[in-house]
Parts: sequence; structure tokens; C-alpha cells
Amino acid sequence: MLLCVSASHKTAPFDVLEQLSAPGAENIAPLIAPSVDGVVVLSTCNRIEAYVETETADSAEVIIDAMSKAAGIDAAEFAGRYTVKTDGKAAEHLFAVAAGLESVVIGEGEIGGQVRRALTDARHQGTTTSDLERMFQRATETQKAIKNATALGRAGRSLVRLALELTDSRLADWTTQKVLLFGTGMYAAATIAALRDRGVTDITVYSSSGRGKMFGDKYGIGHVTKAGLVAAATASDILITCTNSDEPVVTPDTVAGLAKPLFVIDLGLPRNVDPATADVAGVTLLDLETIRVHAPLEELQATDAARAMVKDAAARFADVRRSRGAQPAIVALRQHAFGLLEDEIARHPESEGALRHLVGRLLHTPTTRAADYAMQGRADEVFAAIETLFGVDARPTLPEGTVQPAPVEVACPVTGAIATR
Repeated sequence: MLLCVSASHKTAPFDVLEQLSAPGAENIAPLIAPSVDGVVVLSTCNRIEAYVETETADSAEVIIDAMSKAAGIDAAEFAGRYTVKTDGKAAEHLFAVAAGLESVVIGEGEIGGQVRRALTDARHQGTTTSDLERMFQRATETQKAIKNATALGRAGRSLVRLALELTDSRLADWTTQKVLLFGTGMYAAATIAALRDRGVTDITVYSSSGRGKMFGDKYGIGHVTKAGLVAAATASDILITCTNSDEPVVTPDTVAGLAKPLFVIDLGLPRNVDPATADVAGVTLLDLETIRVHAPLEELQATDAARAMVKDAAARFADVRRSRGAQPAIVALRQHAFGLLEDEIARHPESEGALRHLVGRLLHTPTTRAADYAMQGRADEVFAAIETLFGVDARPTLPEGTVQPAPVEVACPVTGAIATR
């Protein structure tokens, strides 16, 4: 079973999301992994989600408990702040997330890269499974198809660009603005591009990790060290923060002695800016919660087309996954047939070509019908048919502690004979 537990801006307030995002995926995944077959954790600025493959019905409770424990949130406080989706619905949700359909800003492009990195991180941790791999790969393929086939990507705006649009009403001329940027990651690079599109040329970067000079050289901007941070901050017109720091990188002390208006844009979650900074005279603070309130309405036509593509991709993923449900039976049938074939070839080597051709033709119809039955959710009937006709029990071994369902009678899909399973 595929399972997704999701807490996002649609289900939880930003203060709860901030706590959930603080531990990071690298701290949440290890708490979940021992109890499931595989897990991929997606952590972004407005969501934390765990996708798992499991055979245990109570895995959702394990995930919820791991999230709340890692974030230090009381279980009662976390109750109702998440959604749980299984199998096809979990895949459909991931595909929609990857396409930007579940973002604060519909169609924002950064999420696609974050989905890919979540899978890469899980690979490094050794927590993926073949089904999780396929689901995340299909999510990326769907995101790219939607981007190429609809106007969603063109209509969607990133958080960075939306934040700058919300700043427009307070600025007369972007070309005169002096900007101090905190962070050297993906959002920092997107911020530089968005600022330059508006004519900003005076950009300086600060990095608490010491990457400021390297990043500045790469993008042709200045950099400042910790010793000069306060002076650079108070001389700026705009501060933009987008770091992964668990602690605020801008505090009231950072802007101490401010002598002119300062606009502070906080794109971090957890918050990069201490909320008390907004109380400093001359400071205007724009954070993710404010951006969410001002996020534009969805572009209905583009969104409808994108959601239709998501549903279609999720349905195809589910069909393929169901068809694989009978794979052990198909493999067992082929092994049985090829075992008999090799015996006959050993006795009549001169007829090898004709025998292989005959067995191939005999296997074609049962193999095709088995896949069709599995796609209809009738894999159990395939296993029963193989056992009835050939005496081969290919059913997967049940996990320890699983209760064997009561036997029922099913019709063999090949002969119509009744078998018990």
C-alpha cells in the first residue's frame, strides 16, 4: 500500500508548519523508516509530507507520531492539521504537488525541483522502494508534461516574484533600490533573477555558512561578512531572506540604528526573521503568511487542464501498479512452463525451435489475461487459477503478524472452474 500524510498551508497554520519544517526531512525519515518498507519525505516552505510503502494498516499513525515528535508538537495540537491519502489518491496528490497545483502560488516552478531532491535524498538514505521510485519519477514526468502543454507554468509565479509584486506599491523606482540577500540556495538565485528583471543592480549577499563570496562571484554581486552585516543591513532598502537556518538570521539587533525605511521579505520556513524585527521603527515585514493571503486566484483554464492531466497520469500509474499485482503468478507460470520446456528440449534437441515457439504462443494469452485481471483488481483470481491448473502457489508471503483473510471461492479466469483461496 502507498500512503501519504501531508501537512501543508491548506491544512495547518504557518506557526505549525514552521515547527514541522524545523527538524527537516533528514530528521523525520529515520523515525518512520524502521516501521515501513520505504519512505520519501518532502519538506518545502509550505508543506511537509511523508510518502511510504507499507503493508501495515496503522502506518499513518506512525508517520503522524514521527512528525509531531520531531517537531516537538503535542499530538493534540497536531490533530486535524494533516490529510491522509492512499494508493491512487496518494499518487494523484504527489503529481498535483509536483505540478505546482497545491502551492501557495498556483503553478510555482520551484516545487518540481524539490520533489526531485526529496527522491534523491531518500536514495542516499536507502529508504526508497521500486513503487516509490516509479511514483516520484512519474510525478516529475507529469510536471514536465503539464509545463509544456498548458499555460500553468507561464501563469504561475514563484513566491519570490509574488513577494516583489506585493512590494511594488511601496516603491517608486526599483533601479535605485539597494538589496541585501540572505542565503545562497535555489531561492537566492531565483531572487537575483527576479530583482534584475525589475532593474535592480545593487545586490549584496550574506551567508552565515561562509559561502557568500563564492556565490557572489558566481552571480556577479557583492558579499558581506558577519562583521559588516549590521552596517550593510541598515544601509539597504530591502532585505530578502531565504535560508535553511533553524534560527532567525535577522533580528532587531541586525537593523539597530536604522535611519530610513526598510522593507524586509522573509521567504524562510522556519522563519528567517524574528517577528520582533517588525516592531523596529521604519521596518515593514512581509512573510509567507502575508504572501499566502495575497496569493492570486488560480488561473482557472490552465488549472483545469493541468488537473485533468494529473488525474490521467495518476490513473495510468494505478493501472500499471495493479497490473503488477499478478506478476508473481505470471513469473511462476512462466518458470513452470520453461522448466517443462527445458526437459523436453533435453529429450528432443532437434525440436528446440518449434518447442520454444509453441510454449511462447501458449503463454501469451494467459499472461495477457492475468495482467488484465490484475488491472481490474482481481489478482487473487489469477493466483487461484495458476494454483488450480498447475499446482503452483505463487502468492507472496504475508508479513509477520498479518491475519490471513478467510477463504473465499473464485472462478478460474481461464477455465471457469471454482477454486478456494
